[in-house]
This record gives sequence, C-alpha cells and structure tokens, in this order.
Amino acid sequence: QVQLVESGGGLVQAGDSLTISCAASGRSYYSYIMGWFRQTPGKEREFVAAISWSSTIRDYADSVKGRFSISRDNRKSTGTLRMDSLKPEDTAVYYCGLTRSSNRDPSRYDYWGQGTQVTVSS
Repeated sequence: QVQLVESGGGLVQAGDSLTISCAASGRSYYSYIMGWFRQTPGKEREFVAAISWSSTIRDYADSVKGRFSISRDNRKSTGTLRMDSLKPEDTAVYYCGLTRSSNRDPSRYDYWGQGTQVTVSS
C-alpha cells in the first residue's frame, strides 16, 4: 500500500500563485505515474496534470496549460503542482494519485490522497 497526503491548499485571490504538494509513504511508488485531479461538488473528477516516473513526460489539461507546472522528487517521494495566474474556475478539491497505466483516466489510478481545497476568489 501507498499512502498519499496532499497539503498546501488554501484561499487565494484571482491572479495569485499557489503550490500544493503530495507526499507518498509506505510501499515504494517506483515506476508510478503521478497525477493531479480536481473535483467540485456534483461533478466528476477532472484531470489536471500528470508526470512520468522519470519526469521526462508531463501532460496538462488544456485548461491549465501554461499556468500550472507539475514536478516530482523521487528521492523524497513527493510531488508538487505549482499553480500560477489562478482563476475562480480553478476552485476545487485537488487530489494526487498514482497509476501505472493511463494518466488521464481516474478509474485507472491505484492510490489517491484525501484531497486539499483550493479556493480562488474573484
């Protein structure tokens, strides 16, 4: 088992930046793709970004491309999502997850964190 814990969420204003983190513990998460998703009440979990084990491949949803940046540090078993130029529509609970297959399909993820709330005021 792998445990994931997100942190760093909060309330910011439109245009601000925020970095959220994901810490993994337990069984090694070697070779896993790490992904970030977000979810608002009544909606499905939405893909935001994903990064391969070696960090050579990064994938972003069109809605965040150019504003968000995903990274990971395998020595520390952590991942981060830096979010710039935040918009009110970015408001959601953000979840990190691990998968060995499809990076954009939440049903293919093996592990999830509990989520961290990001609220962007206008």
